[in-house]
Amino acid sequence: MACFCLLAGAGTLIVSCKKESAPVTTTEDQSAVSQSTLDRISALGFSTAGVRKFNDGYLVEGDILLSEKDLATQKISHALHTPKEEQYSTTNLVTGLPRTITVRVASTLGTAFVTGTDTAIARYNRLNLRITFRRVTSGTANITISGFNQGPSGGGIVLGSAGFPTSSGNPYNSILMNTNAAAYGSNPNVLYVGSVIQHEIGHCIGFRHTDYFNRALSCGGATSNEGTAGVGAVHIPGTPTGNSSNSWMLACSNGGNRTFNAADIVALNYLY
Repeated sequence: MACFCLLAGAGTLIVSCKKESAPVTTTEDQSAVSQSTLDRISALGFSTAGVRKFNDGYLVEGDILLSEKDLATQKISHALHTPKEEQYSTTNLVTGLPRTITVRVASTLGTAFVTGTDTAIARYNRLNLRITFRRVTSGTANITISGFNQGPSGGGIVLGSAGFPTSSGNPYNSILMNTNAAAYGSNPNVLYVGSVIQHEIGHCIGFRHTDYFNRALSCGGATSNEGTAGVGAVHIPGTPTGNSSNSWMLACSNGGNRTFNAADIVALNYLY
């Protein structure tokens, strides 16, 4: 239901995802958001601070895109764990394990996105989890990676997007990557692109941001709690109660190559 978007701006890159299949063409500020919409967003367990209109939905907490359909769906908010920087999952996870998840990259995306996808897949598969990933070149895949083109807006730029697993136990089926030159440049760094895709796949299989309770820990700025997001924030046993430096699921990236740290691997092995 919920999703996240990767934003870049002023030396900081905000990693996350969103729920959408069409190219993003417009962005509006919070003045375009009605109070009734803000009330519905709040009822789903999201913070309403900084909400803005984004294409055919609403960008919440800097990196979560909700569609009108999402806002019409009543969800029961799940309890949050006491805020600490640990690994967190949603209450929805991928089921039917062991399982191979197929990933297809749209033909409209360039070589860097294909190679970046292969990089992300290889990183997951090296962990020998009960879920494995395989890139396919035709047919209907479990996850399709496609593109949108949008330049900077409001001091940042959306870099990528994805969402959470369905209640039926399937991974979220779409990742969007920004093809605008302002996002990755005219010659995208494969490790950077792969790190973003790796993060978005994490959302697709049920991982919340490591610092969901305070995005300022990795993004800077004012304290911002992402809330329950209607899908919970379940602490994963065995992950640290202190700072989880450089986790692949931090809300904001380091602007370059980032893969799993030791606690991330513990979390992935615990769930999958």
